[in-house]
Amino acid sequence: MHCITFDFLDQHRHGSAFHQYLSVRKRFFVDVLSWDIPHNDDVEMDQYDNPCARYALVLRGQAVVGGARVMPTTSVWGRHSYMLRDALRGDLAIPPSVVTEEIATDAVWEITRLVISDEVATQAERSYCLSLILTGAISLVRESGGDELISLSPLAMGRALRQLGFPARRVGAPYCESDGRSYAMLRMPCLAPVAHGIAAE
Repeated sequence: MHCITFDFLDQHRHGSAFHQYLSVRKRFFVDVLSWDIPHNDDVEMDQYDNPCARYALVLRGQAVVGGARVMPTTSVWGRHSYMLRDALRGDLAIPPSVVTEEIATDAVWEITRLVISDEVATQAERSYCLSLILTGAISLVRESGGDELISLSPLAMGRALRQLGFPARRVGAPYCESDGRSYAMLRMPCLAPVAHGIAAE
């Protein structure tokens, strides 16, 4: 497995990778979790897939098996900013209480739509894929002068990241989503993992 990173407007440089990533998202967030989000029979794509976004995708051979989207908290595209800020403003079906403060700075970026394909079967492979996604996302943020990531993530994600050596911490109050999982806001400095010792192909 290896990671590629690119801006929304550079997706054409990577063949079908972006389309594959949207398909992986659709299979998980729509088909598995039954989220009520924009999609068709093949892909899931929302208002935050716009020129403010950048992507870190993990490929095994030519197949995308995981990825995530990142964007600065200064993003503005039409009436949208970024997900957590729009939630705080009451524009999304996410409780504003999960967001501890309104953040708009080039130093802080939001990571969303983090997903790993069910084709990545073993726990060791999934941990390695997650580590590659985060390492790619961190590189995108640091290249642009940022130093922190925020996200709305399942509570288990914070534990998984810390086990891999990424210093994620929960802030704000958790809430239960329609998929039955509890979510909360995470904050994480953009640092290389302390030690994870995971290798898999």
